[in-house]
Amino acid sequence: MRAAVWRHARVFLAAAFLAGPAAAQDEPVFLVADRVFLQDNDTLVAEGDVEALQGDVRLSASRLRYDGAAGRLVVEGPIRIEDPESGAVILADAADLDEGLRDGLIAGARLVLDRQLQLASAQLTRVRGRYSMMTRTAVTSCQVCGDEPPLWQIRARRVIHDEKARQIYFDDAQLRVLDVPVLYLPRLRLPDPTLERARGFLFPRVRNTERLGFGLKIPYFIPVGPHQDVTLTPYLSSETRTLELRYRRAFADGDMQIDAAASRDSLGRDGLRGYVIGAGETGLPRGYRLRFAIEAVSDRAYLNDYGYADKDRLRSGLTLSRVRDRDYLEAGFSYYQTLRDGESNSTQPTRTANILYERLMRPAAIGGLARLGLSAHGHFRTSDADVLGRDMARLTAEIDWERRWTGPAGLRAGLRAGLAVDHLDVAQDSTGAGADTVVTPALGAELRWPLVRTESGGARQLLEPVAMIAWSGGDRADIAPEESTLPEFDEANLLALSRFPAADRRERGLRGAAGLRWVREDPDGWSAGLVLGRVWRDDPDAAFTAASGLDSGASDWLVAGQLELAEGLSLQARGLFATLGDVNKAEARGTWSTDRLGLGASYLLLPADAAEARPSAISEWSFDADYRLSRHWTGSAEWRYDIAGRRPARAKLGLAYRNECLEVALSASRNYASSASLEPDTDFGLTIALKGYSTGGSAKEYRRRCN
Repeated sequence: MRAAVWRHARVFLAAAFLAGPAAAQDEPVFLVADRVFLQDNDTLVAEGDVEALQGDVRLSASRLRYDGAAGRLVVEGPIRIEDPESGAVILADAADLDEGLRDGLIAGARLVLDRQLQLASAQLTRVRGRYSMMTRTAVTSCQVCGDEPPLWQIRARRVIHDEKARQIYFDDAQLRVLDVPVLYLPRLRLPDPTLERARGFLFPRVRNTERLGFGLKIPYFIPVGPHQDVTLTPYLSSETRTLELRYRRAFADGDMQIDAAASRDSLGRDGLRGYVIGAGETGLPRGYRLRFAIEAVSDRAYLNDYGYADKDRLRSGLTLSRVRDRDYLEAGFSYYQTLRDGESNSTQPTRTANILYERLMRPAAIGGLARLGLSAHGHFRTSDADVLGRDMARLTAEIDWERRWTGPAGLRAGLRAGLAVDHLDVAQDSTGAGADTVVTPALGAELRWPLVRTESGGARQLLEPVAMIAWSGGDRADIAPEESTLPEFDEANLLALSRFPAADRRERGLRGAAGLRWVREDPDGWSAGLVLGRVWRDDPDAAFTAASGLDSGASDWLVAGQLELAEGLSLQARGLFATLGDVNKAEARGTWSTDRLGLGASYLLLPADAAEARPSAISEWSFDADYRLSRHWTGSAEWRYDIAGRRPARAKLGLAYRNECLEVALSASRNYASSASLEPDTDFGLTIALKGYSTGGSAKEYRRRCN
């Protein structure tokens, strides 16, 4: 009866029964097989679909023989051993293991890590359940089909995989491409694909530019505990010796990153050159958040020469803020550095400080919503020259209130009132008053009539006429504008009481505004919107710049629209028109995205305006695209053209190839910028990464099947 059960049933046996008291101290080993029998009383034989399990380790084979007296396990293949804890899978022809399935010899072995990196060896020795030592080994993450050589592989006399440290050590390593040796390294260490942060070299990048010549970047990654790391990148070329640094840190409620570099080069600038750009934020007790930014460079041309950033003004600063249900507090300090030709840091407001507090209230006696605001601002120029070195400080206290009602036929009415007190103090400016305090009362009323229509197919349309009339009193201070130098007119402030961006300028007198908003949403997945508006005032306000479109009794016409299609097409445009056929300012952006294609185009038109420090008009368009040529190939392109200057501004082409074991990226860019400190430059880049290691990243989505 017992023999019949072993022949025809799947049987579970415990290791304590198989190996005696010594094995009972470890986790039990369970055995499953089609046929199980005892041989010589202390030898267990299992045949047919054999599976042995101890903890999470699983072994499957065609035949298994366990010698209880010797504690040996002899297995006949094909063999598969899986260890989920380490993410390893071993495939082999035969094995001689101990009773824990962790130590012993495995013949004809292939070790697969994280379902991508393959290590094929003539013999694998398992040591202490931690190390896999292989001889005459080939390592690759490429799919191996038949006798076809993989795209790349590393051949080594000996390879040791440390499962605990998740490192792979190579002795006499040889890198081969299509089975052709290209590089020999007597010793090599690489992290296995399950290790996300490993100390060591990352894959290099080749770079060639007109100004810096042919060079090589070799990054070295250093983890510093579980929450921070440093990447050091020597950049060596015929014209420069540069060391780049990237520092990253994660906080419990925030993060930070700092990028920096130091260079000695032959570009005609003596001494050490460099830059640092960083930003971060973190939470503090009692709901506060601290944000910081640091941006500094040794000279105006450094960022452009090395392609580190496309910036012409740098800002460093600290900001402390807190947001609660009904109040907001923010305090900050900033330092600015200009890189623009024609601007001097001594005559720019390089140091600024701001404090803002706002509180919302709902007064029971009159209803509605009230806002109390207190703010302070100051900026400082290092120049002592009159007017050019002007410094300013401002204190503001304001309160405003608004309430809305809904009347017959859905007509919406609103009433707003406000009172602001601004004290301004200016030094080093003999053209105006040194200090002044102004009081600005304001009243406003608005009407909205949202008309909603639902069509038979489920589409919804909104047509909303809007109108406003407002008045502000008080006299303007005899002080030049310092904060409100770039006023904007758009759909967000069409019905605002003041369209100046800061409190050193406020709209005054009687004025009105009217507009029309239309929105359509279709159940098929597309939507469209349009806003049309204009502002009228009793007396023109000379404090508005001509480019703002608000400097006359009747403003320019504001036209803004957007279109979103289910097929991935998106369009947004905004413009100011003196008449509906005469555009003064415009911007537009369009994108089209599909599974294989991404297209984007932008257009910008800004008129010349001395009040906005723009002596000539700016008109340019830009284009960007990426296209997936095939499963493995992707192309990209960027183009910027200066229409006003009739010359290209920037061009870039990129081509990338990626499969299950390799990623290659090739780029070529041309910067046409020309000024006293910037020169045109062409940049070629090449990056190659071997996938399957943590340094190269994963590419499991590209796994293919052999025919």
